Amino acid sequence: MTILDVTAQGPITHLRMNAPERLNALSDEMLATLHSKLDALAEDRQTRVIILSGAGKAFCAGHDLRQMTAMRQAEDGGAAAFKDLFDRCAALMARIQSLPQPVIAQVHGIATAAGCQLVATCDMAIAAEDTRFGVNGVNIGLFCSTPMVALTRSIPRKQAFEMLTTGEFISAPRAAELGLINRAVPGDQLAAETNALAEKIAAKLGTAVAHGKGAFYQQMHLPTDQAYAFTGDIMVRNMLEADTREGIDAFLEKRAPDWQQ
Repeated sequence: MTILDVTAQGPITHLRMNAPERLNALSDEMLATLHSKLDALAEDRQTRVIILSGAGKAFCAGHDLRQMTAMRQAEDGGAAAFKDLFDRCAALMARIQSLPQPVIAQVHGIATAAGCQLVATCDMAIAAEDTRFGVNGVNIGLFCSTPMVALTRSIPRKQAFEMLTTGEFISAPRAAELGLINRAVPGDQLAAETNALAEKIAAKLGTAVAHGKGAFYQQMHLPTDQAYAFTGDIMVRNMLEADTREGIDAFLEKRAPDWQQ
């Protein structure tokens, strides 16, 4: 059994974390396999959208606590290993947002701690209505400080702090209200809704979406004047591409574009 199932359907690649017995925890193996596959997909111009899901009864339950406990056997009590783990997890989250393709989380069951961080990191997320989300490390004495980074960039500050300090779960409809996910749907419609969103995006010009995704994350951290200057340069680069010219010509001529990429 592979720890990550990969299915390509035209321009959409579906990655399914496949460690259901561990609730698809972000173990050393899962982190390495996911990161390696995303690196490969970054160079795959056939893939325009990536869907990320989990096998079994949960999307992802966060870090593998058994592996973390074993790290304590080191002479330093695990300090170096823990730092390395959190650095590797952060690198995976950064990789998701640096990919040229949008990544959609298809979420069911639970998404907790670093699993909730994974949902917050993905560009979009659709969840089954009975999914529960939490950053509940505080319940076992471990504040979810690294998941907090993605969470506080997805939902309002006070609601994030309440989740972090109480360790309580929120429902999928509540997650949608807060902006953690795009929407909650009946469980039997989850795959279809996610695929429909992926197909809608995959039908767009891939190079334009790639330009836009890169600019989206970079401009968020700039002052407004710098953001406009930066995104203006991005639009110039986009406008100069042959496929963009074709798209505009097709619109003006009321026909379908004949894109080459």
